Amino acid sequence: MVWSGGFAVLALLYLILPAVLVAPSRFRPELAPRLITVMVFVWSIRLALHLGARVAAHHPDEDVRYARLRNEWGEGANRRMFGFFQLRGVWQVVLSLPFALVVLNQQTELGPWHMAGIAVWIAGILGESTADLQLTAFRSKPRNRGRVCQTGLWSYSRHPNYFFEWLIWIGYALFALSGPWGWLGLIAPILMGHFLVNVTGIPIAEKLSVRSKGDAYREYQRTTSAFIPWLKKRTVPQ
Repeated sequence: MVWSGGFAVLALLYLILPAVLVAPSRFRPELAPRLITVMVFVWSIRLALHLGARVAAHHPDEDVRYARLRNEWGEGANRRMFGFFQLRGVWQVVLSLPFALVVLNQQTELGPWHMAGIAVWIAGILGESTADLQLTAFRSKPRNRGRVCQTGLWSYSRHPNYFFEWLIWIGYALFALSGPWGWLGLIAPILMGHFLVNVTGIPIAEKLSVRSKGDAYREYQRTTSAFIPWLKKRTVPQ
């Protein structure tokens, strides 16, 4: 929850701090900085509320991913967990670079890169919200306990929420490309894509799903794209 909600705080700080520190009486941010702040707020708070509801559903039991880390780290778990969360705070600052670049640019009019960024962001936020709602609805039915969700977007990707999350970050980067140093904002979707596909996203989720759902999930892996939504593969009868 803090991971996602913290980006809204960062975006707001980037928007108001420069003007407040230099000339509070002339605080009149341009349209682009205000717009990307709203975009970040919508995404950040929606995701934080979604994660909050998920945490509340299994409280006081710890999230299985963190419980797994705690078990692997043994006696040094508290110290390493503290370091883990501080590192995530550092990554928040790095990933928020597109927001800072838009504020520093202070472009007076919206251009093609802004429009492209908005379009991709809208696709991402709608896709991620839809995937989350579909999975929540599937899990809410007792008859689906222990089964693999393959409805809606989950029929085309094993992790559509991660894919559309990545699309949102591409939208932020495109929005920042309107400025002279905007290309630095591409660091954010590159890093986020790496984290989701290779580090804390898909690898951990896949291991946990195989452990809890067994052959049903292995069949899902054989027929369904891991990340980018795509048509299912046909299974060959044995």
